[in-house]
Amino acid sequence: MAPEMIVNGTGVITVLSISPLEEDHLSLQAIVGHSRWIFLKAERLLPALALLRQHEISVILCERDLMPGSWIDLLEKLNDASHPPSLIVTSRLADDRLWAEARNVLAKPFDRSEVLRSVKAAWQHWFDQVPKPVAAMRAAS
Repeated sequence: MAPEMIVNGTGVITVLSISPLEEDHLSLQAIVGHSRWIFLKAERLLPALALLRQHEISVILCERDLMPGSWIDLLEKLNDASHPPSLIVTSRLADDRLWAEARNVLAKPFDRSEVLRSVKAAWQHWFDQVPKPVAAMRAAS
């Protein structure tokens, strides 16, 4: 069963996969490819940052080790954004240290249900942080 399309004021879920490993992109594409989610990919940090400037990305799946760099370098760049995407760190070796450092971790090989659950939860967190119009807030209270 394909993931449902989740629409907000800006469109559908846009997922960015950042990994030097083509197998990561292929696996994730196979999992989300039948949905209406927009799937983008980058092999390194600099092309990923360019995609972030061009698209409103709500969820990033980032390999722990990017060569050069790591997910921590990406997180530092995201901290400067006014509404940064949610970040999920992926790793074949998801050890205790990574779980302690990263808010969201997804172990590899990817499990379809875990990917979908993690992306939906990350998207919800991102969406909840979207600045809501003042009029809508007043109407809700």
